Amino acid sequence: MSQVISITADNFDAEILNSSSLSVIDFGAEWCQPCKKLHPIMKEIAAQYNGKLKVGYCDVGVVPALAQRYAVMSVPQLIFFKDGIPVETVVGLLPKEKIVSKIEGHL
Repeated sequence: MSQVISITADNFDAEILNSSSLSVIDFGAEWCQPCKKLHPIMKEIAAQYNGKLKVGYCDVGVVPALAQRYAVMSVPQLIFFKDGIPVETVVGLLPKEKIVSKIEGHL
């Protein structure tokens, strides 16, 4: 079973930018209630798409430079990366079905 990768400034390039697979980063914060609701959904998605999708989590309070780099102004925010390039951004809490639909559109 795949798991959600903790994204930091140290591993961002290796895990996301240099990845040839579709990746999605969940930008969130410890104090954010919608973010807490999104975490279990992203864990399910990581398991469901094991080997096809890389799922990461980045706490904007811990890694503010990444949040600034990708203009994360609100959390939760999902950014989809394909071949290391951001291809879609979604702000707010979405149901699992809508996230899956977006993933399928990029695979």
